Amino acid sequence: MKQEHFFHNAKWVGAAQRTAESFAVLRGYFDINSAKKVSLNVLGLGFFKCYINRECINPDTFLPLSSDFEGTCDPVEEVVSAHRVYVPDFDITPFVKAGQNTIDIHYGGGWYTHPERTYGLTKAIYCITAEGENGIERFVSDENCLIGKSYVSDYNFTSREQHNYADYDVSEWEKAVETEPLETEYCSTDCPWDKLIRKLPVKKIKETPTSVVYDCGANTTGYPVLKILAEKGEKIVVSFSEECLPDGSPDPTHVHGQEFTVVSDGSEMLVQPEFTWFGFRYFEVFGKAEPECVKEIYADVPVSSTFDCDNETLNWIYKTFIHTMLCNMHTGHPSDCPHLERRGYTGDGQVTCNAVLTVLDARKLYEKWMQDIADGQDVISGHIQYTAPYLRSGGGPGGWGCAIVEVPYQLYKHYGDKSVLEKYYGNMRRYIDYLEAHTEYGVITSDKKGEWCLGDWCGPNILYPDRDITSHNQQVILPAPMVNTYFMVKSLTQMCEIAKIIGREEDIAEYEEKISYRKGVITAAYFNTFDDNFVMNVQGANSFALDIGLGNENTYKNMVSYYKKLGYYDTGIFATDIVTRVLFENGDSDLALDLMTNDGDQGYEHWRRNGATTFHEYWDSNRSRSHSHPMFGSTVAYIFEYLLGIRQAEGTVGYSSLVIAPQCVDRFGIMSGSITTPNGAVAVSYEHTGENIKFNITVPNGTEAKFIYGGKEMTLVQGKNEFIM
Repeated sequence: MKQEHFFHNAKWVGAAQRTAESFAVLRGYFDINSAKKVSLNVLGLGFFKCYINRECINPDTFLPLSSDFEGTCDPVEEVVSAHRVYVPDFDITPFVKAGQNTIDIHYGGGWYTHPERTYGLTKAIYCITAEGENGIERFVSDENCLIGKSYVSDYNFTSREQHNYADYDVSEWEKAVETEPLETEYCSTDCPWDKLIRKLPVKKIKETPTSVVYDCGANTTGYPVLKILAEKGEKIVVSFSEECLPDGSPDPTHVHGQEFTVVSDGSEMLVQPEFTWFGFRYFEVFGKAEPECVKEIYADVPVSSTFDCDNETLNWIYKTFIHTMLCNMHTGHPSDCPHLERRGYTGDGQVTCNAVLTVLDARKLYEKWMQDIADGQDVISGHIQYTAPYLRSGGGPGGWGCAIVEVPYQLYKHYGDKSVLEKYYGNMRRYIDYLEAHTEYGVITSDKKGEWCLGDWCGPNILYPDRDITSHNQQVILPAPMVNTYFMVKSLTQMCEIAKIIGREEDIAEYEEKISYRKGVITAAYFNTFDDNFVMNVQGANSFALDIGLGNENTYKNMVSYYKKLGYYDTGIFATDIVTRVLFENGDSDLALDLMTNDGDQGYEHWRRNGATTFHEYWDSNRSRSHSHPMFGSTVAYIFEYLLGIRQAEGTVGYSSLVIAPQCVDRFGIMSGSITTPNGAVAVSYEHTGENIKFNITVPNGTEAKFIYGGKEMTLVQGKNEFIM
C-alpha cells in the first residue's frame, strides 16, 4: 500500500539538524470535542515510543517491527525483491480528552540506524483519526509540529544506550521540517510485538567499594529498572553479562560490550533503556542506583504445549528451548542471539522451525518472517540472503537459503493452509535455479562471490579435543558441498509434494530428474563402497545421505554402531537434527534418546549440569560467544513426535488425522504432554502401575486418531480415551 492509505496527507518530519544516530521528540497538538473512537497510525524511525497527553501508549515495545525499510542498502550487486515498513495501529480513545490533546513521539535508533546498514536520517510521521457524530476528522504531522531534544545521548542498537538527564532541557523546542519520505511499501501485520512478559526479582551477589553485582535468576532479555539516587552530573553505568566468575564478578568473556549509562539530573527517578534490550543474567551497577526489578521483554508469542516426565534432562531441554527461543523473538523475527547480532539467520530459523511451531503459537511471527525472507531475494539471480530482514552476514547456499522452501512447508504441515505454498512457490523455483548456477561437477561448491559458503555449522572440537579451538567453524570437517547439495535434494523433494498440492504437477518431472541426478553425484563424490559410509561416517555424514534415500542397509548400521560406541553428538546444528530424526524414524529410539540425554560434555545434560538456563552456541560452552542460541533445539519436536508419539497420519496436514504411537515407554515411569492443533489440544500421558501402563489420550473434535503400541492398534474416539495395557 502507499503512504496515503495509512497517513493521508501527513508528512514525514524531523529536526532541521539530524544525523543517523540522533534521537528527538516530535510534538503535535490536536483538539477533540467529542469522538466515539480515536485511532492512530504512527511511525518513528528507527524505534519509537508514543505518548498521548504524556502517557505512553506502547511501553516496553520495539516498534516498528523489523523489515527491509527502503531501497537504500541493497546487497552488493543485488536488487532485493521488495521493501516494506509495518505501520502499527493504536486505539487511543482511552487516552484522549475533550479539548486540546498532545501527542509526543520519541524516536531514533533501532534497526533503521544499525551501524552496519544505516538506511537514512531519523524521522517520524503520524495520522490521528477521530470518528464522531459529525463524521471523520484527521490530525496529521507536518511543519506545525515541534521538535524537542532527547535525553538519549549515546547509542548503539546492539551494545549500549546512554541517557543524559543533567543536560536535558524539556523547554527547548524548534519547528519541525519536512523530510524525505520512505521509498517503500506500507503494510499492516498481525505479527506479535515485543512486550513486558514479567518482572523478575533481583538478588545482590557481590558488592565492592564501587559497584554491586545482581542476579535476576536466569539468562533472559530485557533490562533492569533503576532508581537513580545520584547527584547532578554523576554517572551510573550498568554492565551486563551472561555468566559470572566463581567470586561473583561478571565473566568478561560474556559481557559482550553491553552497557546502559545514566547521567543524573540530581532528582530521584526511575529509569530504564527505551530503544534497546540486553541479553544477560547478571548485571553490575557502578554508581548510586538501585534496581527495582528486571523487565523480561520479548515477543508476545504464547506457549501452546506442555511436557513433563521423570527424566530431568528432557524436562530441561523442553523448558529451556522454549525460554531460549522466546528470548530470541524480537521485532518480528526469530534471531540467532539476543545480544551480539540479533539477526534473523535463515539457517538457525529453518532448522528450528518445526520445533518452534510444535511448542509455540508462532504462526503469525513466522508468516511475517517468511515475507522478510522473500523480500530479500535477489531479483536478478534468485539468491536468498543469510538473514531476514537483510543485514550482511555469513551463511551458505543450502542450510540457509533453503529456508525459502522449509519455512512455508512447515507452516503448511502444521496449519494446513496451502496459500503459503502458493504465495512463495515462485521464490522457491528461482532459488533452485540459483543453486543450479553455483555447482561444479554436480555439487554446490559456491555461493555469492566474496561471502561464506558453509555446510554445517558449530560442530564440536572432535579433531583436537585437548586444544582450545575458538574459531567459529574450524571443527566442521564434513564437506560443505555435500551438505549444500543435500539441502537442494531435500528442498526439491518437498517441492514435488508442494507442486502436487497447488496444482503444478507439470513441474514434478523436472524436479524428479534433478533429484535423481544430484543423488547420483552425492553418491559418486562421497560414498565409499569399501565400507558403505559417506565421508567416514563422522559428524552425521551418513544421516544426511540416508535422509534423502541414499546409502544402503550397512550405511545405516554403520551409523547406529558409530553412535552407540561414541555415546554423544559429534554434530553441528543441521546434523544434530538429522541424526536424531533418522534414528527415531528407523525405530532406534533408544539410541536417539541416549544421545539427547547423554551426560558427557557434548550434549544438553552438560549444559543443564553446569547451570545453564538457555541453550548455548556450541556444545562446548567454553567456545561459545553466546549463551543464548536456540539452533540446537530442533530435537524438541521429536519429544512430541516420537516419545509421546503425536504424529500426523501419512499424507495429512494440519493435524486432521493422527497416529499416537509412543516410543521408549519402558524408559519412563511417567510422561505427559500436549500440543495445540488447529482443531484444539492433543494430549497424551501414561504412567506405569506395576506391570501395567495406564494411558490417557485426548483427541480434539474433528480429528481422526488411532493408537499403536506393542504391536496393537486401536481407533481412538474424539474426546478423552483412558485404557490400561
